[in-house]
Amino acid sequence: MPKVTVDGQEIDAPDGATVLQACEMAGKEIPRFCYHERLSIAGNCRMCLVEVKPGPPKPQASCALPATEGQEIRTDTEMVKTAREGVMEFLLINHPLDCPICDQGGECDLQDQAVAYGRGGSRYEENKRAVTEKYMGPLIKTIMTRCIHCTRCVRFSEEIAGVDEIGALYRGEDMQITTYLEHAAEHELSANVIDLCPVGALTSRPYAFEARPWELKRTLSIDVSDAIGANIRLDSRGREVMRALPRVNDEVNEEWISDKARYQVDGLSKRRLDKVYMRKRGKLTESSWEEAFKAIAKQLKSDKKSIAAVAGDMLDCETMFAAKSLLKACGSTLIEGRQTGMDYDVSNLAAVNFNSTLAGIEEAEAILIVGSHIRWEAPLLNVRLRKAVKRGAKVFVVGPEWETTFPATFLGSDLGVLNDLPSEVTETFGNADRSAVIVGGGALKGAHGKALALAQGWGADFNVLHFSAARMGGLMLGFAQKGGMADIAKASPKVLLALGADEMDFEPYADSLKVYIGHHGDKGAHAADIILPAASYAEKDGTYVNTEGRVQFAEKAVFAPGDAREDWTILRALADALKVEVGFDSFGELQDAMIAEVPALGEEGLADYGDLPKADANAKAEGVMESYPIKDFYLTNPIARASAVMQQCSAELLHGDELKEAAE
Repeated sequence: MPKVTVDGQEIDAPDGATVLQACEMAGKEIPRFCYHERLSIAGNCRMCLVEVKPGPPKPQASCALPATEGQEIRTDTEMVKTAREGVMEFLLINHPLDCPICDQGGECDLQDQAVAYGRGGSRYEENKRAVTEKYMGPLIKTIMTRCIHCTRCVRFSEEIAGVDEIGALYRGEDMQITTYLEHAAEHELSANVIDLCPVGALTSRPYAFEARPWELKRTLSIDVSDAIGANIRLDSRGREVMRALPRVNDEVNEEWISDKARYQVDGLSKRRLDKVYMRKRGKLTESSWEEAFKAIAKQLKSDKKSIAAVAGDMLDCETMFAAKSLLKACGSTLIEGRQTGMDYDVSNLAAVNFNSTLAGIEEAEAILIVGSHIRWEAPLLNVRLRKAVKRGAKVFVVGPEWETTFPATFLGSDLGVLNDLPSEVTETFGNADRSAVIVGGGALKGAHGKALALAQGWGADFNVLHFSAARMGGLMLGFAQKGGMADIAKASPKVLLALGADEMDFEPYADSLKVYIGHHGDKGAHAADIILPAASYAEKDGTYVNTEGRVQFAEKAVFAPGDAREDWTILRALADALKVEVGFDSFGELQDAMIAEVPALGEEGLADYGDLPKADANAKAEGVMESYPIKDFYLTNPIARASAVMQQCSAELLHGDELKEAAE
């Protein structure tokens, strides 16, 4: 570890650290535009200039200079101050005076650093250059005259997303950042370039001119669009969520989120259920809470046990526990969270967990993916797999082909290939010090046992990748039947509580009173006999468990609209109507009861599920995967389907070519 001196303070810099990183360790703020901790070093903005001795008698770019033994670094000399003022002056030569109308205003690195490190005046009188706007799709708004050529967006697309869509054309004063052939940026992480852009060149198209940052209330939350549990921040004004932004969590999402997590929030205010409805003479008509509860109680009057609850994909643990408590008080055990009908053994949660952890998968040298379209099911896991491949990992995929962002060998759609793997696969895993097997939801039925046996034979980490935010929390609470949804249908309950369950098949429950407790007028509401309006994830506190078993807590950002109530309060009121005791009267009491039953839900962090079960050495994989469970990345849940932005993304980015052909 080299010893360096920063403004008279001696520190030990880690091996391989740059001068900029050494300065930050010493508590010094170094301005920068092109440098970013998660991207390769470009060294092209020159804002991070410092004075270094021994060395040339001029300022040097600290982001690209390695820290070496005996260096004396000065960040506060007159030379450094003058050099930074000069760089800022050059950056502002062609920058338009757009601050009053720029969406980056108040969050702009250029504004902040111009105030802190600029001269405070300009000596240039020449005309500013102008650059034509580039079309980057429905999510990214471009005003490229503001671009300072930091190339962060280019490096993100190539290095993190793995999609070479953005690049630089021409040279010098004529240089322009653009998507190639002016195509839309089509990958699932494209809007992260908005956060990376240090100026207002790339801003959010749906959010344009909506609000200023100082008008917004910030709330810490968790993304429920997939099972990764990305840490997000919801910015709200009044009773409306204006935008979702990523929070830094190196163990989960680093500092990226998917486009769906970011932009589905406009669906929170559309197609909302804000009144109680009951189906009368075949039509849903407005009703009251009292009338709805009476109808449910009447249906169960002769047999309270005949009630079932099905949990949706975005449900918090507290709601599932409240539903379980209600059914337990009624004498029923008919609870299920795998609403699409998946049925797999949940007696050992380690066997259905992502045991490598999201960060740990980067260390794998060989990875076998069985039945999972990673880019659509978990875009942020795809980022981790790219890192593993960069370090030399080999990836093999069983299932229909999809466009990976890294070199991968597809072994076909027949799951039976696991029974007799090619020698290349067995040799690769045999020689790997650390390896991993990932089983997707689409292959749990046909390949789980064989994949577990293979993983244990190779000494590999065994992982199951879910695509529902509520899945692991539900399984921890026992929200699963041995026979899955088939057992619920077989029991033919008099009352079916659909807790935000929009993907389930309602046909087997024609004779049941179907009660939908949810927040959007989606598939579940269309099939329901009674609709009880509930709160979305943004409108309630809640605990969520991601696919690696990480317990996380989301806070309430806004109030639910109209007569909608938080889910647990609806279930508590229903308990009174049914004249049963559930054991809680407040959210705090509910949480305490839940944690008493499942202590792991009370501690943020990875839950301990114990050891994996011993695999059946004779297990066989069977079945052919014709397609993956997710057919449209942008429309996987009721909030996304209500979102105009997600609808536009689906139409333009996924089905644009089909629409063009139809038009022609």
